[in-house]
Amino acid sequence: MQVEGLSINLATIREQCGFAEAVDICLKHGITSIAPWRDQVAKAGLDEAVRIVKSNGIKLTGLCRGGFFPAANEGDWQKNLDDNRRAIDEAAAFSADCLVLVVGGLPGASRDIVAARQMVFDGIAAVLRHAQAAGVKLAIEPLHPMYAADRSCVNTLGQALDMCEPLGEDVGVAIDVYHVWWDPDLANQIARAGRMKRIFAHHICDWLVPTKDMLLDRGMMGDGVIDLKGIRRMVEAAGFFGAQEVEIFSAETWWKRPADEVIATCVERFRSCCQI
Repeated sequence: MQVEGLSINLATIREQCGFAEAVDICLKHGITSIAPWRDQVAKAGLDEAVRIVKSNGIKLTGLCRGGFFPAANEGDWQKNLDDNRRAIDEAAAFSADCLVLVVGGLPGASRDIVAARQMVFDGIAAVLRHAQAAGVKLAIEPLHPMYAADRSCVNTLGQALDMCEPLGEDVGVAIDVYHVWWDPDLANQIARAGRMKRIFAHHICDWLVPTKDMLLDRGMMGDGVIDLKGIRRMVEAAGFFGAQEVEIFSAETWWKRPADEVIATCVERFRSCCQI
């Protein structure tokens, strides 16, 4: 039986299997929406990955990831832009709902986070026409402030919306509960994103207490402290009814369990902890 409203970000089982096997396991559990990472696609080969997706009627709720725009010099800046253009082309090949942007942090030895944010804006603006020509929407994913230095200098939904607003309707946001659940202004900003029609993706997992590793210890839905149903109510009230995409990085727990068990658990927890 097909599981409506659920997508699996393939990072959730990245350590257990490759692209083709991950797709087979998702299909076995009735899941026909996925979000792969570019390295997973590259290992399978872009053409083969696209063939697998299209022959099985699979939808991509996103491709991960573009971004990492800030650069310490002109040569690196151009390399970053070129890589984002390649990512856009890959997303277009899949007809993905969006290309998720993890925008990058401070370049080199910089301590200027304001300048880094400007480089992010300028970088998105520089590749936007390419994205529009390819029919690819760009989704800025704000990351928790703990990642401000090295992964993303855009750390709240409000910052992301401020950035995408002047860029036009093809630039929006990916709302990942792991990164935004703590924000005291979250309800207002989700409502704002809805008015702007800029919600392109909704990612789910859970925040464990204690969290042993800030990157690689995400929790399965229901095992932590995030009000998953409450956030989903906000997202749907804002007009987004797309799939909830499970994205779990879990080096010591879920990446060590059989992929079939992980996906079965995702389905059960989606139904019990996330659907409204």
